[in-house]
Amino acid sequence: METNSVSQVSDEDRAEVILDAAGRLFLAPGTGRVSMDDLARELGMSKKTIYRHFPDKHSLMTAVLDRQFGAIERTLVAAAAGTHDMPFGDQVQRFLIAACGELERIGAAQLAAGRGDAILRRHVEHRIDTVVYQRLDALFRDGHRRGPLAAPPELLGEITRGAVERALNSQLPRELDYTAADLLRATVNTVLYGAIRPDSDQGDIS
Repeated sequence: METNSVSQVSDEDRAEVILDAAGRLFLAPGTGRVSMDDLARELGMSKKTIYRHFPDKHSLMTAVLDRQFGAIERTLVAAAAGTHDMPFGDQVQRFLIAACGELERIGAAQLAAGRGDAILRRHVEHRIDTVVYQRLDALFRDGHRRGPLAAPPELLGEITRGAVERALNSQLPRELDYTAADLLRATVNTVLYGAIRPDSDQGDIS
């Protein structure tokens, strides 16, 4: 039986209420498998009402993920818009830190690595590619075209994809007391500027 607060909202608002609760439950870090019964209890709503808006768990999860990736996309567009006048390296760093922070927030690595069914995993991988990596590739191509980026943009794209995935999945941030975004910042600095300070004393290597 529905609670009064749920029964009094419109159909459109009820769908948003369902998505809000599903996002909290299904994307919570460390959460085990969450059932539709769990969601119905959280909402004080019958499963029949949920299924009127979302015919199955798969369609509900897809809607949750699409809404999350829509928010990520808006964040990245805003981050890119605020860096047009910055040096190329700063543009890349700001973009990647924003992307990594957003992906970490929704547990995208865990979703893509095995949480949920295979269709949802492919959906997550596709959305990460579309929302993050295709924009990153375009940024690298633009840097190469304008001159600041000497290395092939395809190479930088592959290296940085691997760095993002490792930063999200690795235990290293916890061991170093870093966030994934902190670790990615250091990685980007190393990739773009090198690991050795140009004014460092390298000593006699003969």
